[in-house]
Amino acid sequence: MHRSAYRCLVVASLALGFGFLSWGTSAWAQQQDDNQMAGVIVSPDGVLTRQMISDPTGQIMRERVMAARRSLPPNVARFSTLRKVSLPRLEKAIVANHGVVTDEMKYLAGLLRIRYVFLYPESGDIVLAGPAEGWVETPTGRVVGINTGRPVLQLQDLVTALRAYPPDGEGVDVIGCSIDPTQEGLARMQEFLRSLGSTFPPGQEAQVAEYMVNGLKKSLGVQEVTILGVPPETHFAHVLVEADYRMKLIGIGLERPPVRLVSFVERAASSAVSPNQLFRWYFVPDYQCLRVTEDGTALELVGEGVKLVGEDELVTASGERKAASAASAASRAFTTSFTRHYPELAAKVPVYAELRNVIDMAIVAAYIKQQDFYNQANWKMEFLGREENFAVKTYPAPKKAETAITAVIRPGRVSTPIGGGVHIEAQQALDYENLLKDEKGEVQKAKASVKVDLPEGVWWWD
Repeated sequence: MHRSAYRCLVVASLALGFGFLSWGTSAWAQQQDDNQMAGVIVSPDGVLTRQMISDPTGQIMRERVMAARRSLPPNVARFSTLRKVSLPRLEKAIVANHGVVTDEMKYLAGLLRIRYVFLYPESGDIVLAGPAEGWVETPTGRVVGINTGRPVLQLQDLVTALRAYPPDGEGVDVIGCSIDPTQEGLARMQEFLRSLGSTFPPGQEAQVAEYMVNGLKKSLGVQEVTILGVPPETHFAHVLVEADYRMKLIGIGLERPPVRLVSFVERAASSAVSPNQLFRWYFVPDYQCLRVTEDGTALELVGEGVKLVGEDELVTASGERKAASAASAASRAFTTSFTRHYPELAAKVPVYAELRNVIDMAIVAAYIKQQDFYNQANWKMEFLGREENFAVKTYPAPKKAETAITAVIRPGRVSTPIGGGVHIEAQQALDYENLLKDEKGEVQKAKASVKVDLPEGVWWWD
């Protein structure tokens, strides 16, 4: 009997998110795809699973935006190109409020991104400055700007970053996450692949694809989530894992991004990918992201701050991993395209803006510690530095992720599990060769333009 020369391209991955709605205003409608987005939920025992959430008409979100505009004070709600937040004054205001954190405090007066960090030793201020606006919470719990739809910075994420580089003690070496198949799962996968024939009857492509998808999913089992440098029970950690997981869904074609990207499955072919290859994709910071003044008391965050890089490995019959002799062209095309289009993705998919924000926070926290801003400002972070005063460990810790599989009928067959994660070595950004000089004096001018002679109780201003 004639056997088909076509085989099945099967790709295994894992993915996490919190779910999104299609928003109704014209500026926000572009951020969604077909009025729904893939997401995940984290069960109380830490297992990540996919979910789809939609808001077909956008009515729910429109009503929330209108309510937010009515409830927020006008000075908070309006868009500001450079809103300033003093961290010591913010902590003092929280203590004065008997430890009760208002929404203004929780969302850092609506900051959308950190552009500058300034130290004023004479007044004891460490100031974050950047664009800001009023905010609204989506039905899925994400807090975004009422005009731009971009996520606002959260105090809990900033505190998590600052605790990673505290006034006293050593800072962490690495902040990140990894979602990977287990060695036992990889060994079972290899055994399953050996049990398959090399060809299949013509006209049976769909059935074979389904069989392979189910077989690989069962053999690989759940994948392990590892969090480094920050507590896994934090929102910060959830952002890392969600961004990592959804990136992998895009790579294997299970989530369609709102911008045109070259996906891995578009480029993968049996001639370029070994059947036992393991691809690992990592988000890393763009470490040349700080422009600093000569005296070190002011910095500007520049660039988009995030890159996607790849690392290829081979999987042995026992499930062990070893470095591949050559990088995959398909993997390289995907990581290059994702990095090139990251600014567009961050503008349309909030989790990627959140990832950029938490990476910025980690680098800023490392700089504050390295430059001894704490002592120079006489700020010991005594309230915010303690979990019993300000809790950030309030989320279920991600531990396991369900394997997601996609299959595409193409000439040749390849089965490729996907691993990787987020890897932040914040202190690399502080290396001399990575720091950018304030050659035109613009950062120094920006610092000099900020007035810190503020009334008692004021912690943010435009």
